Amino acid sequence: MNLEEKIKSVTDQLNDLIKRLPAHSLKPSMWAQVEELEEELQHLKKLAAEKEDG
Repeated sequence: MNLEEKIKSVTDQLNDLIKRLPAHSLKPSMWAQVEELEEELQHLKKLAAEKEDG
């Protein structure tokens, strides 16, 4: 899986998870998943930007 595909995959996972979040009584484990995916996405985007810069 190339970097662009990985970014899309993580973005899709994050969006799906956010859609499933309850309006109230959010479980800490779900919030941790959101944070983990957001951090991974930031890292991948940083790698992509560095790759573009050469």
